[in-house]
Parts: sequence; structure tokens; C-alpha cells
Amino acid sequence: MTVSAIETQPQPPLWKTLTAFAIIYVVWGSTFLAIRIGVAEVPPFLFAAMRFFTAGLVLYLWQIFRGEPNPTRREWASITLLASLIFVLDYGLLFWTEQRVPSGLAAVMLATIPVFIALFEILILRTQRLTPQLIAALIIGLAGVAVLMSPGLPLSGAPIAKAGAIALLIAAIGWSIGTVLTRKLPLPKSKSMSSGTQMLVGGVLLALVSGVAGEFHNFHPAAVSRAAWLSLLYLIVAGSLIGFTAYVWLIHHQSPTKVGTYAYVNPVIAVLLGYFLANEPLGMRTILGTLCVLISVIVITTTRAEKTALPSASKPRR
Repeated sequence: MTVSAIETQPQPPLWKTLTAFAIIYVVWGSTFLAIRIGVAEVPPFLFAAMRFFTAGLVLYLWQIFRGEPNPTRREWASITLLASLIFVLDYGLLFWTEQRVPSGLAAVMLATIPVFIALFEILILRTQRLTPQLIAALIIGLAGVAVLMSPGLPLSGAPIAKAGAIALLIAAIGWSIGTVLTRKLPLPKSKSMSSGTQMLVGGVLLALVSGVAGEFHNFHPAAVSRAAWLSLLYLIVAGSLIGFTAYVWLIHHQSPTKVGTYAYVNPVIAVLLGYFLANEPLGMRTILGTLCVLISVIVITTTRAEKTALPSASKPRR
């Protein structure tokens, strides 16, 4: 859908627009804390598998009920590749890392995804021109990562654990590659069918990874607290189903540039919720690193929006 097509549509009631934005801002921002609560008791890959298999199955069956055609064999191959990159590599490592890294910092590290997408487009695809503005944004973004990771800087707050930082960077790169490939691979025309099947396949693959990692031996459902089960329910219903529905609705009624603002609001929400609800540290290291990353993301996304009618905001983040 083009920007001009959006502009010619009747404008929906303001309360619907504000509600949808509140959902993708607050709900998606809060999923990082919900993940941390869940993986404190449930093995991470298994927890991720339960979330995405359930949400994906619901979305897939709903689209079939509405008459959407099943993906073709080629589309299923593309779906499997993207599910491996986005749900196994990105989400799987995120869930694993949140056993070791505060939820707010994990959100900030994954906010670097637009930085890596821009790098891939400049260095590999040659679809983005390297301008002084982009150079500055990339440097600021990478500096923010260095602030969060470097133990040598005299800043309050502990740096991210090395293993967790590396895992999150790999996760961000995996999502970035998946985002770039999404533009090239054959996928279902329906965004809901495409996302639902990717979640479904991702859930199956995560369950396989969980089995290989031996997580089933360490999982005892009766020992899991109500808080952990509620966090899983929240991630499935609010994070995946309601959040995705709000996102798709916004894409059809607002410009992608406006909708894409969730990319730099979510980390702020995650950091604040982690601080106020989970006693996560909020030292100068976190504040400075977050500011650098967010400035970089804002510059990159707004620059990309000026060059193309539809910036890379086609995939919901959390």
C-alpha cells in the first residue's frame, strides 16, 4: 500500500489510532520483561517455542478460516528460511540471553537492528548510498553498543556480560538478514498468513533446538509458578496476537514512517519497566548507551524514509 493510498482512505477515529499506537509502543516494549520473567523458570528455547507455535497456529488457522490460500511449496521454503533466522536465531538467542542480561539492556541491544540493516544494504546489496548523515548515525549506534559492552569505561552500571552481548549482536544480525531477504523471497501476499506461518515454523524449529539442548529433561511444568505461565499467556495474546493485529491495522491507516517509530520507543519502555518493576539497574552506562543507539536508529530510519516511499518497517518487532 502506497502513502498516497493511505492518504485517500477515510481517517479512522482518533481513539482507535491512539489505542493501536499504545499497543505497539507499550505492549511490545513490555514483552522483554515478560520474557525475563518466563525464562527464569522455563528453559529459554522451550519457552520461545511455546509462545510462537501457539501464536503462529492461531494466526495460521484464522487465515485459513478467512479463505486465505495455503503458501506454495516455494513460499514454505522461504518461510522456513526466515523462521530460522528470525525466530530461532534472533528470538531464540534473545530468550537465552535474558537469563543473563537485564531485559532493558537486551531491548536496547536489539534496537541496533536498523544499524545492521543499513550496513548490509550499503556494503552487500548496494541499495543504500553511504552519506555523511548515515556515516554519523552508524558511528553513533556502534558507539552506543561499545558503551554498553566496554568494562573499561568509567561509567556507573555494569557492562553487559560478554556472552550475552555477543549473543544479542548475533540475534540482531540474524533479524537484519531476515529483513533484507524478506524483500527478495517469494512469500504469501497476506501479511497475516506470512507472519503466522513464520511463527508456526519458528515454534517447531525452536522445539527441535530445545530437544537437542536437553531442555525437556530440565522442565517440570508443575514447578513453574503462576507468574511464569501468565507471562507466557501475555506474550502469546498481547505480544503476538493483539500486538500484531494493531500493527497490521496501523500499516493500513498510517504512514510506515509513523508506524516505524515503535523501533525507538520500545527500548525506552523496556528500560523503564525493567527499572521500575524488576529493579534492573539504570546507571549512566545504560542511559548513555541507550541515547546513542536511539539517536542512531532515528537518523537511519528517517533518512531511509526520505529515500523510499516505504521504509523497512514491514515486520513487527516484538
